[in-house]
Amino acid sequence: MGETILTPILVLVSWTLVIWIWMYARRMPAMTAAKVDPQDAQHPGALAKLLPSQVQRVADNYNHLHEQPTIFYALVIYTHLAGAVDPINIALAWSYVGLRIVHSLIQNTVNIVVARFAVFSLSAIVLMALAVRNLLALS
Repeated sequence: MGETILTPILVLVSWTLVIWIWMYARRMPAMTAAKVDPQDAQHPGALAKLLPSQVQRVADNYNHLHEQPTIFYALVIYTHLAGAVDPINIALAWSYVGLRIVHSLIQNTVNIVVARFAVFSLSAIVLMALAVRNLLALS
């Protein structure tokens, strides 16, 4: 499984779908308990004021998985198409996925911002390393 650089994309997409399920498993009962009319959710962020933090942070994490990881998806696809796949780039891709999963688990459970930021920063450094390695491969 670890021999292709595309597999980490599949794993991160699958993780994002797990978080989508987690989000609605928390959100729907919380909306019912708070007697929130679904129409109150017509604007992004509207539920943030109506639902508890432990419910909202899973939705925040789901949104986060659609932000920085888009760079990851582009870099991995580029790496594959450019023929720059090597063991280091594969390890970087898997490292990024692992760090994003850890980030989700921190945010969706204990939500310690300093720990979350440290993991986020490490994942950004991994992306930078993958980008730099691709740039150097152009030479």
